[in-house]
Amino acid sequence: MCEGGPVTTNDADWDERVTAAWATFDDYAEAEEADFRAVIDALVAELPADSPVGPFERACAWDSTGHSDRAVPLYREALARGLDGYRGRRAKIQLSSSLRNTGQPEEGVKLLTPELVAPSDELDDAVRATLALCLASLGREREGLALVLGALAAHLPRYQRSMANYARALVEPEA
Repeated sequence: MCEGGPVTTNDADWDERVTAAWATFDDYAEAEEADFRAVIDALVAELPADSPVGPFERACAWDSTGHSDRAVPLYREALARGLDGYRGRRAKIQLSSSLRNTGQPEEGVKLLTPELVAPSDELDDAVRATLALCLASLGREREGLALVLGALAAHLPRYQRSMANYARALVEPEA
């Protein structure tokens, strides 16, 4: 689930280099995934030892190369070290996805549900989509579909009100 990309620190040069590294991710063949992780590890080694950005970037590299199990403890570490704001929200989304992938969707639901009422940003739809996947893994597909339809409604050129109403009707008790 991880989407590598800009994660700002107080070092603009480091941020540019990590962004450039992530821009090359698709250039690595599956057999070269360890090489990509080594690039990220080398960049992380430049950060202060207690930086929350380091474990976050390493988690993204493991996650992006298909190793959700290795990413989970790193996302947790990043959040425990105080990763917050935009990066923190990304970590919660990505951790929830990895938890789902490792058979722990209920933890993903617990982690993402508070994000539904967090200050709005460009990650709102990703929160809803990932939460919907976690809910579906728990057999709660109607709730997941309601989240996805609600998120989609805002992007439709027409039928926004109808889709939003349909989304609510999926989870409201019938009268």
